[in-house]
Amino acid sequence: MSARPHVLLITADHWPASLLGIAGHPVIQTPTLDQLARCGRRFPRAYSECPVCIPARRTLLTGTSPRVHGDRTFQVTLPMPDHLPTLPGLFRDAGYQAYAVGKVHVFPQRARVGFNDVILAEEGRPHWGVLDDYDIFLGDRGYAGRQFDHGMSNNEYSTRTWHLPDDTHVTNWTAQQMCRMIRRRDPTMPGFWYLSFTHPHPPLVPLEYYWNFYQQLDPPLPETGEWAQDESLLPYRLRLQRAGWHCSTEIEIRTALRAFYALCTQIDHQIRLVIGTLREEGLLDNTIILFTADHGDMLGTHGMWAKRLYYEGSAAVPMILVGTKGDERVGTQQVDHRPVGWQDILPTLLDLAGIEVPESVTGQSMVSAEPRATLYGECNEGETATRMLHEGRYKLIYYAAGNVLQLFDLEDDPTELLDLSTSADHTDVRNRLVAALKAELYGSDLTWLKEGELVGLPEPDFLPEPARDLSIQRGTHWPLPPVVPPEEKSTKIQ
Repeated sequence: MSARPHVLLITADHWPASLLGIAGHPVIQTPTLDQLARCGRRFPRAYSECPVCIPARRTLLTGTSPRVHGDRTFQVTLPMPDHLPTLPGLFRDAGYQAYAVGKVHVFPQRARVGFNDVILAEEGRPHWGVLDDYDIFLGDRGYAGRQFDHGMSNNEYSTRTWHLPDDTHVTNWTAQQMCRMIRRRDPTMPGFWYLSFTHPHPPLVPLEYYWNFYQQLDPPLPETGEWAQDESLLPYRLRLQRAGWHCSTEIEIRTALRAFYALCTQIDHQIRLVIGTLREEGLLDNTIILFTADHGDMLGTHGMWAKRLYYEGSAAVPMILVGTKGDERVGTQQVDHRPVGWQDILPTLLDLAGIEVPESVTGQSMVSAEPRATLYGECNEGETATRMLHEGRYKLIYYAAGNVLQLFDLEDDPTELLDLSTSADHTDVRNRLVAALKAELYGSDLTWLKEGELVGLPEPDFLPEPARDLSIQRGTHWPLPPVVPPEEKSTKIQ
């Protein structure tokens, strides 16, 4: 069994596909990930089928679309479906040790979902009744309950540097725990290791070194498409998005971008420790490595921040695959432009490890299957619903409220500045993608059709409300806060 390949799956939270040096970004520093991309295959057209944390991770763990695993709306208390085998469970059943370190984002929080063990970091949610392992670590170090003493919110773009010693930062802790986990492996068994970083998801609290480094660089200001210039003409869903975060002046935007990039580079450098551990343990040449993210972040593009949208900033994610040494199925210095999604990770890793892919999986191997014709995405229901139909070059985005279509040519317009949905030259493309979109609709979405044509939903009145809770600001966590089970809370971003 020890001759079988090991697998290291690395995920970040909120990392857009564009934030890689090797992808041509003019400022971001990602030397580790750039080198991994040269050692394997990069997929520039990789997407999160439902670009928000919990649904995306259900897709990752089951290899299935939101339609199959049952969540396209961020259902906090929905357990993993009993009838769907999970990625770690499949590796475990094939004779692997399956371990996770970092953010898993399942319910209940301590559910193993197929892992032999999980060392957990869940973004500071003791008010849900669970102390995760990072909370315990901080307490052991004498910093009980002080994770959020910096005063920054988990869903907002104010920033400052980390307030405790460097080695207590959750990024560094997560990498160190994974290094230790690899060293503690059973040498007679192959390992499946899931390394899940909670950043660059806000709070934007990088270490001072990385913050200082980006002060010497000027991140380019985000672009705004022609279609997004007049806010009064935006679909209801986008006006809600713009109203949710207040980071609009040049100073605010550049400050947030510098902090965000700093968190990315910090992760990149910490991955080096894990790679070094694999090398020193003599495992690196026989380890499959995949790096990706559950979704991106708009980071001010088109005047919007955060996720749940299908523009490139929010839905496109990095996807870097490195095979074992000499594995020609993956190759080296490869760039593969096929559209792929998070449902494809499970079958790809099983394929490379020689493990049978279960019939429940809707994804396909990124190294052996033929490229798919289209990739479908769905997020939210009712008035806030948005859908995507992607065929590689052209991407269709649909908003049910107001029955709004958008069409983008990603080859000629990679930053989606020009909406082609009313272009006479693109009528055939639009009709083709609309037909494919309609074929994907199910459940409550079918009410958007009348006599086979898209009619959507009436657009509600737009009544923005200020964020009284500062986008779900955490408080002091020592003494422990009162336990409020998540089922008693609202379903907005937690």
